[in-house]
Amino acid sequence: MNRGLNRADSWGTLAFVIAASCSSPSPEFDTIPEQFIISMEPGIENSVNSVNIEAIEVTGGNGHYTEQSGTSHEKIKGGWKTANILLANQALATLAFFGVGVNLVLFLTRVLHQESAEAANNVSKWTGTVYIFSLIGAFLSDSYWGRYLTCTIFQLIFVVGLGMLSFTSWRFLIKPAGCGNEETTCLEPSSLGVGIFYLSIYLVAFGYGGHQPTLATFGADQFDEKNEKHRDARETFFCYFYFALNVGSLFSNTVLVYYENSGMWTRGFLVSLASAVIALVSYLAGYQKYKYVKAHGNPVIRVVQVFVATARKWKVGSAKEDQLYEVDGPESAIKGSRKILHSNDFRFMDKAATITEKDAVHLKNHWRLCTVTQVEEAKCVLRMLPVWLCTIIYSVVFTQMASLFVEQGNVMNNEIGKFHLPAASMSVLDICSVLLCTGIYRQILVPLAGRLSGNPRGLTELQRMGVGLVIGMLAMLAAGVTEFERLKHVTPREKASSLSIFWQIPQYVLVGASEVFMYVGQLEFFNGQAPDGIKSFGSSLCMASMSLGNYVSSMLVYMVMRITARGENPGWIPNNLNVGHMDRFFFLVAVLNALDFVLYLLCARWYKSINLGDGDMESQEDKEMIGKV
Repeated sequence: MNRGLNRADSWGTLAFVIAASCSSPSPEFDTIPEQFIISMEPGIENSVNSVNIEAIEVTGGNGHYTEQSGTSHEKIKGGWKTANILLANQALATLAFFGVGVNLVLFLTRVLHQESAEAANNVSKWTGTVYIFSLIGAFLSDSYWGRYLTCTIFQLIFVVGLGMLSFTSWRFLIKPAGCGNEETTCLEPSSLGVGIFYLSIYLVAFGYGGHQPTLATFGADQFDEKNEKHRDARETFFCYFYFALNVGSLFSNTVLVYYENSGMWTRGFLVSLASAVIALVSYLAGYQKYKYVKAHGNPVIRVVQVFVATARKWKVGSAKEDQLYEVDGPESAIKGSRKILHSNDFRFMDKAATITEKDAVHLKNHWRLCTVTQVEEAKCVLRMLPVWLCTIIYSVVFTQMASLFVEQGNVMNNEIGKFHLPAASMSVLDICSVLLCTGIYRQILVPLAGRLSGNPRGLTELQRMGVGLVIGMLAMLAAGVTEFERLKHVTPREKASSLSIFWQIPQYVLVGASEVFMYVGQLEFFNGQAPDGIKSFGSSLCMASMSLGNYVSSMLVYMVMRITARGENPGWIPNNLNVGHMDRFFFLVAVLNALDFVLYLLCARWYKSINLGDGDMESQEDKEMIGKV
């Protein structure tokens, strides 16, 4: 895996053998189809905004590549061959990212001498920033740069950030050498060193965050969504994408955690840097093989146009469905994007597609008159938002693994004979849980659920996300019980409790199981339900949920400490956890998760699936199944 492009296909083959239980693609997809690339000819004069939006063109290498009556000697663009390169890129980039993030809370406490609550808050803010940057990457990808260029630029920023982090830790922070373990205390860091450190980790956040959703969508672009067999493989890709993420983080959570916990922080950061460089080089080397989809233009302008046109016609009654404005032909006015059929939700927005006497002579003024597809694109965003908001509280659960779970494990008995088990390495259990539960879901739960529900795919994406919420709540209850028991085994004047760190196993395993249902379900749901012009935006919603979850977690910790730390009371999460009550914080998050689940059920039952106006869309039965919870 660390030998670049020459090993990328081998890595992909190995990953598919290991994860064979992840899916069962049809035999036809064991080989890449000879005719895989499509080119959509521009034929629509109208444009949905003042900027000229080009039609989708699939290109390969330096020229355009159109569908041909292929022979065995032709170069095939896209398919599993290029998808494997992108999966390898995901694994290597994730290894590099988690090499920084998984032990960051301990770096802040041991090297920068921050208190536990402050360090947990800083990690939550940093992780939240990582994922909020995904919206920027998605916007640039969908609007201007396209997937390939967006991934390239953000990976370069990622590499620069890791290089600066390695340099500043060696030159300014790790003094004396080997400090930052449990025995040697680091000297007080200089303001210059701390400043460069924060700049570098936020460059890492910017690079990784902007790269992730675009990479997921770029991988999905390698498959033809209009072909049913290819669509099945496209859905399988998201499963492997999350699998690759966990493969990459496995190394970070074992080998790198051990090095960093032993005080070899710079060496750990250098390994992350090397991994990121290999990921970038292998990604660039696949340039001639990818299938490309050009940007669709600025979706923000299109959505704003809908609301402006609606406001300008607020006193105008909405026309009947068959009288709303739409361009002729198979393509929509958003060139290269399929038409979206009219829906009865948010009927007030149909005013934007209602033709008035003034509009009849100004058909190209999209600030007054929008097509049905443009209006439905805005409706799709509004329909997805309530579901997305309900996933934020779950992300509060997920973020505890990188902060409070690590701090909890750090004050437990983590000695195995003469071996000291780093607290952060317990997240390996989460990774193993993800891999195991993925196999169980695909091989056992999908067939069983298919027989019970009549849906051959098992649970719908919305149902899977609901299951993830429930399991996440159980994880917080398990963490609360562990902390309650840990406090019972505290020895006076001793830092660590005598309770074994293996009491944390249930909470890590449950979080991993919940991820299989929640995050893979989110990737499939938001990417599948997003219109053609905002596919990367759909993928970024999953990461944006993680982002806001981290900010909400930070806010909760801050509020809890402000309320509970009064007078001589140290609060629930003090620097010395042995005199606090972190168990109550975990139980609080579990209660919030339960309330969020009730709200999620209401939003999921209300949701209506996107209805694309082509012959290759999902069957009506499948679309009806999406909304069932």
